[in-house]
Amino acid sequence: MTRTTAAPYRVIQWATGNIGARSLRAVLEHPHLDLVGVYVHGAKKVGVDAGTLCGLERETGVLATGDIDEILAMEADCVLYMPRAFDAEQVCRLLTSGFNVVTTRGEFHHPPSMDRELCAQVESACWLGNSSIHSTGSSPGFITEAVPIALTSIQRRLERLTIREFADLSRRDSPGILFDVMGFGAPPTAFDQHRLDHLRANFEPSLRLLADALHLPLDTVEVAGEVATARHRTRIAAGTLAPGSVAAQRVTITGHRDGTPLIAFCAMWYCTTDLDPEWSVRPTGWHIDVNGDAPLDVDLRFPVSLDMMSAVSPGYTANRAVNAVPYLCAAPPGIRTSVDLPQFTPILN
Repeated sequence: MTRTTAAPYRVIQWATGNIGARSLRAVLEHPHLDLVGVYVHGAKKVGVDAGTLCGLERETGVLATGDIDEILAMEADCVLYMPRAFDAEQVCRLLTSGFNVVTTRGEFHHPPSMDRELCAQVESACWLGNSSIHSTGSSPGFITEAVPIALTSIQRRLERLTIREFADLSRRDSPGILFDVMGFGAPPTAFDQHRLDHLRANFEPSLRLLADALHLPLDTVEVAGEVATARHRTRIAAGTLAPGSVAAQRVTITGHRDGTPLIAFCAMWYCTTDLDPEWSVRPTGWHIDVNGDAPLDVDLRFPVSLDMMSAVSPGYTANRAVNAVPYLCAAPPGIRTSVDLPQFTPILN
C-alpha cells in the first residue's frame, strides 16, 4: 500500500442519508482522502456545501449535485456509493468511467449468488473502466465476514458457527419504521414472508462467502422468523405497545452442509425484555459461538447509551467502507469480496 503516503485518494460521496452523511464526514476528516464531489437525491440538498450536509462547522467548497453527468466529469479514484435503492445502470456508468466503488449496498458480497446477467454486466463495466467494486458494512460485512474469518483462523475443524445480533429498539423514536415497516405493536400473526425474503437476500450471500472461504460450501440456506409479544402495556420512544402485541422479532438464516447446520446468522430486535414467551436477550451488540477444535464464545457489545445509539450507530457501517477505499483502489478490476482484499488497517487521524 505505497500510495497511502503519497497523493491522497480523491473520493466522491454518493448519497447523504444517515450512513452517507457519516461517511462524508469521515472522508473530510481523513488524512489521506480528498473529497472532490457529492451526489444527492433531494432537490433541497443540491448546491449545499458538503460540510453543512454532514454537520461540520466549516465550509469545504465542495457543493452537492444531483446530476450524474457532473459526477462522471470529475477526476476521482473512488465513489462511496450509499443510496437507499440500488441502480445497476448508475453503478455500471461509474465503473465504466474508471471510478472504483465501495458500497454499503449488499449486492456484491458473493458474486456466485448474484443474478448472472447483472454479474456479467458489472464485471464488464469493471474491465472497461479498469475499476473494481466492493460491498461492505457492519452487518452484513464486518460481523459476517471479517470477524468470523479472524475467529476461524485458529480452527482446524469447524462444527458450527453462529452469529447473533441483538438490537434494543425501545429508545428509537421512529414510529414509521418500527410500527409500519417492521410490524411492532401489531397482533402476532405469521411472520411476513416479504421481510423474510428481504433479510435472506441481505445475509445469504455473506454467509455463502464465508463458507466458500473456509472451503466448506453450503448446500442449502433456510430462513425462519418468529415473534414474541409484550406481557404488559409498554411505553417506548416510538409509541405504545399493547399487551399481546408484537414486541420482539427473531429471524434466523441458516446454511447447511451435508444435511447439518454449519453457519447461522440470527437477528433479534426487541422493544422490551418483558416478553411472552420468554426469550434470552442481550444488550445491543453481537454474540458469536464457534464450535470446533478451538471453541470460542465472543461478545461484542456497544458501550453506548440507548439514547445515543442513533447518533453513534451509523459509524459502525460507514467507517468500514471509508477504511476500504485505499485497498479497493489497489485491487485488480472486478467485483472484489472480503476474501479478495487484505484485512483493512485504518489510517487514523
